[in-house]
Amino acid sequence: MEIEIESGMSILDVSRVAMNFVSGPMSENGELGDQEDQQPGGKKMEIQLELNLKQKLATRLGTLIAASLVYFCFCCDTAVASVIFAALLGLLLRSPTFVFSLVMTAQRDIMALQRFLALNLYLLKRDRGGFTIARCFQQLARAQPQKSCFVMDDRRITYAEALLLSEKVAGFFSTQGLQRGDCVALLMETRLEYPCIWLGLSQLGVITALINSNLRGESLLHSIKVANAKALIFGSELMDVLQSLIEKEQLPCLPVYQYTDKELRTIPGHELLPGAVDLSAALATQQAMALPPSSSAEEARSKLLYVYTSGTTGLPKAAVITNLRFLFMAAGTFYMLRLNRDDVVYNPLPLYHTAGGIVGVGMALLNGSTVVLRKKFSAKNFWLDCSRNDCTVAQYIGELCRYLLATPYTPEQQHHRLRMMYGNGLRPQIWSQFVRRFSIPQIGEIYGATEGNSNLINISNREGAIGFVPVYGRKIYPVQVLLCDEETGELLKDPRGHCIRCRPGEAGLLVGKVDSRRAVSAFHGYADKGASEKKLLRNVFAKDDVFFNSGDMVVCDILGYFYFKDRTGDTFRWRGENVATQEVEAIITNCVGLEDCVVYGVEIPHVEGKAGMAAIVDPGRKVDMDYLSIMLRGSLPAYARPLFIRLLDEIPRTATFKLKKRELANEGYDLTRLSDPIFYLNRDGVYRHLSRDQYKSLQAGTAGL
Repeated sequence: MEIEIESGMSILDVSRVAMNFVSGPMSENGELGDQEDQQPGGKKMEIQLELNLKQKLATRLGTLIAASLVYFCFCCDTAVASVIFAALLGLLLRSPTFVFSLVMTAQRDIMALQRFLALNLYLLKRDRGGFTIARCFQQLARAQPQKSCFVMDDRRITYAEALLLSEKVAGFFSTQGLQRGDCVALLMETRLEYPCIWLGLSQLGVITALINSNLRGESLLHSIKVANAKALIFGSELMDVLQSLIEKEQLPCLPVYQYTDKELRTIPGHELLPGAVDLSAALATQQAMALPPSSSAEEARSKLLYVYTSGTTGLPKAAVITNLRFLFMAAGTFYMLRLNRDDVVYNPLPLYHTAGGIVGVGMALLNGSTVVLRKKFSAKNFWLDCSRNDCTVAQYIGELCRYLLATPYTPEQQHHRLRMMYGNGLRPQIWSQFVRRFSIPQIGEIYGATEGNSNLINISNREGAIGFVPVYGRKIYPVQVLLCDEETGELLKDPRGHCIRCRPGEAGLLVGKVDSRRAVSAFHGYADKGASEKKLLRNVFAKDDVFFNSGDMVVCDILGYFYFKDRTGDTFRWRGENVATQEVEAIITNCVGLEDCVVYGVEIPHVEGKAGMAAIVDPGRKVDMDYLSIMLRGSLPAYARPLFIRLLDEIPRTATFKLKKRELANEGYDLTRLSDPIFYLNRDGVYRHLSRDQYKSLQAGTAGL
């Protein structure tokens, strides 16, 4: 047996050569999988949970070779060193999995450590200097005034123009009586001016609540009220939404400011709403108000935005985004994925969400990149937009990737300059197919909740992984995976009453340790303090420790990579949005006036996320589906409306009278197993009996979802 050792090779290289020699050909990432998920086109995603016999032998052989070199170079001259060395060698030979993981991930971990240290140094400087997002942007705008900041369709706004507009917004609202700590609700579709408006308000210390522009009725009113908004800014494209609230006398009594683009002023339906202030006209003549030259240290930790999330239950919750939190999310992506100022970032995501409005927009506001916006995502125009604007980086969410794959193939889909796409939710089942078809060199998968601190990122292009934690850092990094009952989501405890960490291959609840002193692990919660407390777990590993409950089930491998498995609790994800089941249940119950209604997510083959399904107790089959269809269209955004409705005599319960949602979800909409009536939401917005042909189309992935 011969192993070639080249001149200048390190001990790490020697070990890796030995492992590869004995264990034979490995995958593209250098590992052999034990647990595999079938991929389109025959490729399998590999999740390594243990070493096979060859790998154990290779690891021990590599350890012996490397140890021999170390011993003869440094330890052979002294007896004490020899004894210590022998003890360490014995431990290493008994732990081949740890040694294998350490060697195979060393390059990844060194790269991550360098970037993580650079990120933390940046955050520390900004925190101690009291830098807000507005102050960071001011520095950038003065350094590169003529560079394009935001681009959308045929319009663009330079850094100097964006700074001037934000300073005009600050000047105008300073005359309107708003004070530091007040909140303004922003209800507007994507446009170039969107970030400038909330940026200007932030110069005054005013918090902006970024309202989902798809919300209607009770959900919209709740979002405005829960933030305790003192004023409302809306885009004229949403005039009908405001008019509906006014006609029903539901709109709270607060000042209303209407923003209308120049090209929309002459189009019917965009006239000034009675009682509203014409914000665009006021800003045209407004004097700019610059930031004061100095800042206080605490400004970096002041509240900046409210971004709405479903959380796990109830109506939308206003998650608190401080300036430092914004810095961490945007700069974290920039540093960890090694983006640069010359990148042109394509961002087709809505700006009221964390992904588009913080991680996307932040590339311009904090890092000096040009960000290309789009009012509404278009699978047909995605690659055309990237090519036309010379984009080098693009954002995604999992649902978006599936839509792109569903488009007919054209050679133009590979005529782009993208070197990376980053985002969250790219399913392992389509990962390799997506990368190959569209020629994407690198995928930067990011995991993290808007309000949470369980942050992970995949910087090594590992297929299917949402991120990683070095094998030697599992107990010290703030992100942990806790063993729980997969049926109920209840955490399992050891005899001392402490939670149990999962081993590789064990599915568990992902949590993040809360430390308010650090931007990486701080938890700022929601505007509603009661809702914040519900997301916290206490006394997890020790008395008085606090962890954030992500509500997500994950599994990790022996190399430290994490893979998403499922969501717990009363939330599911559909069309790239989190749907809170209790909110939908409340609306359906009010519509039909029945005793029990349960909403849950069901999986559909070839479709991202889980579609909503409602089970309604209706022994007499008296539900008026036409009326229910109308009420749900008027009360819920499209993504929150159940795709299926099942009528049954009773809902199964546990011995303690808890509703068995998981059992219902497992039964789904299977016409071959169920005799209950099942209704399907058709394209015209009306629920009708699910036909056999529709069922077959759903199973085959040809239903057009």
